[in-house]
Amino acid sequence: MTQNTPLSPCHPRTTGDVRRCVLSAAQLRARGVPASVAAARCGDGGPWQQPLPGVYVLHPEPPTGEERLVSALLYAGRPPASGRRDVPAQPGREAGPEPGYGEAMVTGLAALALHGFTAAPASDSAAAIDVLVPRTRRLRSVGYVRLVRSAGTPRAEQVGGLPVAPVERALSDAIAGLQDPLAVRGLLIEAVRGGYCEPAVVVRELSRAKLLGRPQVVAAVDSFLAEGRAVAEGRLYDLVRTYELPEPLWNVELRLPGGPRLGGVDAYWPEQAVAVELDTRAPRLGGSGDGRHREEPGVQWSAYAARREHLEGLGITVVHLTPGKLRDVSEQQAVVVRTALMAAADREPAAQVVVLPR
Repeated sequence: MTQNTPLSPCHPRTTGDVRRCVLSAAQLRARGVPASVAAARCGDGGPWQQPLPGVYVLHPEPPTGEERLVSALLYAGRPPASGRRDVPAQPGREAGPEPGYGEAMVTGLAALALHGFTAAPASDSAAAIDVLVPRTRRLRSVGYVRLVRSAGTPRAEQVGGLPVAPVERALSDAIAGLQDPLAVRGLLIEAVRGGYCEPAVVVRELSRAKLLGRPQVVAAVDSFLAEGRAVAEGRLYDLVRTYELPEPLWNVELRLPGGPRLGGVDAYWPEQAVAVELDTRAPRLGGSGDGRHREEPGVQWSAYAARREHLEGLGITVVHLTPGKLRDVSEQQAVVVRTALMAAADREPAAQVVVLPR
């Protein structure tokens, strides 16, 4: 196509590539269409429309869900008026006029829908589209685009060819705009049940956004963390049975005979004195009296490390597994457990302990 060739009519139901139907003013200029011609085509009865400043849809029908997403990114990602970028483009991000998204990425409920969340509304609804941009951008929210500004933006993930915020950041931005505790809980539960991300990662993100003190979030986080532990335990059961490890005693508490409790473990092989502990720790939250919370991971880790050291001092091997590794590299984790069980024959006998249901 030469610069003097007019753009062909675009129809959303017959054009496979949405990016041919939605173009920015800069992209139109690169194709030989000046602003005056674009404005004329968007007049009453014209073949085009301009849903957002500087963004054109090349057909008169209502924009599809994907066209709304592309137009939102083109609006938020256009270069500053000076022609200079606010921040360097991320590695792997297109730096030229195509696709023209700059540092912008879809976040919030729209991003969760793209990631596959059923609890998030479909992208073709009339709801606003949250777009994450660097704090230095001087654009304003307009139409169905709601800008979310951040001093530091995460690396975008490509979903369907669109830059999308990672699940944990999209969750945080979505929850920031929700008032319904049930809606918040639904999104959090789906995040862990669907294996999208681990609870501790989400809690850290919510803490960063100062959302943990909100009543609708407080009401949901405990259920979310309990669900995360249940999912992790299910992965541990599957690991033992899938890789044919000896059946352990599940979810028990250890104590010295007539002495103090040693703490609970998720699985224990008494003959080999091997215990498995799942690290489902969330950041410890300390209140400051003003509704705010802060992370205190050091205190919690110190208590965990001291308990583990005590068990190992009694001759009990403690295998530490994380939910993420159980999900992503389960075979490797099975090898770790099996190796610990096989090594028991070469160790000194462990101290006698009493095993109780937890």
